[in-house]
Amino acid sequence: MFRFVLAVGFSLAAATAGAATAPAAVDDARLRAADSDTANWMSHGRTYSEQRFSPLAQIDDGNVARLGLAWSQTLDFDRGVQATPLVVDGVMYVTGPWSVVYAFDAATGRPLWQHDPRVNRAQAVEGCCGPVNRGVAVWEGRVYVGTLDGRLVALDAASGKEAWSVDTLIDASRGYNITGAPRVVKGRVLIGNGGADMGARGYVSAYDAGTGAMAWRFFTVPGDPAKGPENATMAMAARTWSGEEWWKWGGGGTVWDAMSYDPELDLLYIGVGNSSLYPRARRSPDGGDNLFVSSIVALRPDTGEYVWHYQLAPAEQWDYPATTQMVLLDIPFQGEMRKLLVQVPKHGFVYVLDRVTGKLLSAEKFTKVTWASGYDLATGRPIENTEADYSKTGKAALVYPGPLGGHNWNPVSWNPGTGLLYFSEVQMPSVFKADNAVGFRERGRRYNMALDMAGMMDNPGFLAELKSPRGSLIAWDVANARIAWQVPQPMPLNGGTLSTAGNLVFHGTADGRLVAYAADSGKQLWEGHTFGGVQPGPVSYAVDGRQYIATGIGWGGGHGAAMPDGGKLAGLTNASRIAVYTLDGKAALEPPAPFTGTIDAPALRATPEQIQRGAQLYLVHCGYCHASGSGGVPDLSYMSRQTHDEFMAIVRGGLRLHKGMPTFNEQLTDEEAQAVHAFLIAQAQRAKAGL
Repeated sequence: MFRFVLAVGFSLAAATAGAATAPAAVDDARLRAADSDTANWMSHGRTYSEQRFSPLAQIDDGNVARLGLAWSQTLDFDRGVQATPLVVDGVMYVTGPWSVVYAFDAATGRPLWQHDPRVNRAQAVEGCCGPVNRGVAVWEGRVYVGTLDGRLVALDAASGKEAWSVDTLIDASRGYNITGAPRVVKGRVLIGNGGADMGARGYVSAYDAGTGAMAWRFFTVPGDPAKGPENATMAMAARTWSGEEWWKWGGGGTVWDAMSYDPELDLLYIGVGNSSLYPRARRSPDGGDNLFVSSIVALRPDTGEYVWHYQLAPAEQWDYPATTQMVLLDIPFQGEMRKLLVQVPKHGFVYVLDRVTGKLLSAEKFTKVTWASGYDLATGRPIENTEADYSKTGKAALVYPGPLGGHNWNPVSWNPGTGLLYFSEVQMPSVFKADNAVGFRERGRRYNMALDMAGMMDNPGFLAELKSPRGSLIAWDVANARIAWQVPQPMPLNGGTLSTAGNLVFHGTADGRLVAYAADSGKQLWEGHTFGGVQPGPVSYAVDGRQYIATGIGWGGGHGAAMPDGGKLAGLTNASRIAVYTLDGKAALEPPAPFTGTIDAPALRATPEQIQRGAQLYLVHCGYCHASGSGGVPDLSYMSRQTHDEFMAIVRGGLRLHKGMPTFNEQLTDEEAQAVHAFLIAQAQRAKAGL
């Protein structure tokens, strides 16, 4: 196994010699016709409709058992891999951790070039989910990537050299980041951002693909009332917020992932994220729906003009963004042919909208849901459970789904032959409790949600449910709004899916497998061991008449922060890779190196009160990244004696900024940092004793 190095003297022009087109020769006509271009995967969802269905059928339910590894490449940083690889005319373009872009020969895996945008490693904590990236867009000889620090960068597809770069951020003091993949529509590169949990105000921007000049920007929540609304749409949205504080906390509503486009209707659909602050009574004390958080919004792609919206969870307060993939379907539904938009977000419902008007046609549960009993289709509004409104009751509430959702961002896929939609399901609740005390404070570019983290964890009555998460693969019958088949999975947090014309569904799992099922029945037909969690959606493409299946491997991001994957549990280190399979492939995917950490904690000289205080601070500031010790982030139980000795210099002094460990000098006092250290020493000693 080797680290990726630039192949000196090897050019992309040589790799594509004889090809009919220049590198990344993708334009509007080609993207509109992408469904008939079976060999390539030219955009994030393969087509503008984001169906993630491949018409290739060389690999099918009769021969998939012969699938073997064609090639693999190990990426530079062992953090989470969430990217969808794009393949255009025999070349694969894909991103790894820290927004690094790679180009490979899609048939052999031979490295062509790489581009490292040199993101400041200390900014890893300023995004909710680590230095992950979901991929690139390609257009007329260029490759576009959004970077963790908020830049949109255009690269020459032949060399990987930068053509232009723009800063997309409106306020660098907020915790903005980009982890999502850009889209290109009508010559404009579209990009949103993350950061709602850090106090950001959401928006999506459009840039000229050739020059990088900004064409338009659509804000998703209103800003400072004293400055006035940017347009009539923001004036409308502002009437759904109340009080004098929301804009100080950002408001949220970041567009951090999903976008779809309908060329016939000329409508761009964006998914808008969760609120900030979380408790609605703290954020908007006099009520209101708080548009456009947790909404699907239709815009005109030429101007960013608002057309319609549908809000999934008015005044959302459970980390339920509408940022998961939106699938566009033209199928019979409720007795007539309809133009549908289907989304399976965190909320636990499958939403079916009329994508012409935004009217809700159906919303049915696919998992355990306690925040709402259902939807009133006449009004389009959820029927909320009053006990789940922790903001109003002031009590801790156990809510299904939790922040990891009933389904998360991991891509879904549609199969027109079966009429089924395939996706990972999660049953993992969370306890919510508002922090309405004076102790809540602005934390700069860090988590800033006004939740009582310690109070959320200290609820013994909820432990049984919190410790029993489950997961499955679901095939959903869209026309009849029901589960067609369901396969339980060994672990709760699993990856995306790919559906193909060979009656196959490919699904990545957290326990380290890529699995093929019969699309019509759910029967397992093949599995390949990946030795690490698979999070993104696989893709399929063809080169010289041979079909391939490709996926990213590498645990990290929100899933990695929540719990370890199969590799970690098997005692292996995290390894970030791209793996590509084909019929009768003969290559081998080697296991990563074994985990070799040892516990070497100093003597504990703290009082029980200091340890308890440290536990509370750890939950607020440290636990999200370090709790599972998975996805390339160290398990702090295994700190070396040198790390213990340098603890204050690391946490308060920034000694390991270059490795992505930020300084907490503004968030923690010396006394507080020492309390966190005391808690970690106590935890290490318990681990060493086997407790």
